Amino acid sequence: MDLRMPVMDGIEATRMIRADEQLTGTHVVVLTTFDDDADVVEAIRAGAIGYLLKNTPRDELRDAVRRAGQGERLLSPAITQRLMDMVAAGHAAPVPDPRLTYLSARELEVLTRIGHGDTNDEIAAVLHLSPATARTYVSRILAKLGARDRPELVVIAHKSGLVVS
Repeated sequence: MDLRMPVMDGIEATRMIRADEQLTGTHVVVLTTFDDDADVVEAIRAGAIGYLLKNTPRDELRDAVRRAGQGERLLSPAITQRLMDMVAAGHAAPVPDPRLTYLSARELEVLTRIGHGDTNDEIAAVLHLSPATARTYVSRILAKLGARDRPELVVIAHKSGLVVS
């Protein structure tokens, strides 16, 4: 499953596959270029059994798909390394805010940019949106999360692990 697809993002597609009773034996492995922590967390929450980067060597990818087919959970070595480094450095694992499940994958991208301190214009530039669309996303996120203001969104993004300091 890729994360960025034209009609439906991979997170939502994974949720649909995992929710379909006729596909209960189906395992989803994300294969993407995006190694953002928020994407990893959301893919796993959606039911993905694995998360691999597209630069995974062909033989390792083939082996990983076989292992996932047998129900083994797996992460790309780069993501595993980042997690182990974080734990070794004594950083507490982020605790995703349960309200994040109300956000779409695109809204999570915007929230991550807010967590980095980006302005609406910067968010628009990075995510290839119009400034008006970026403002609309910020307003929707505030409403969906019941947050008072942008600084509260920054705190939510950091505490949930969307932004790694």
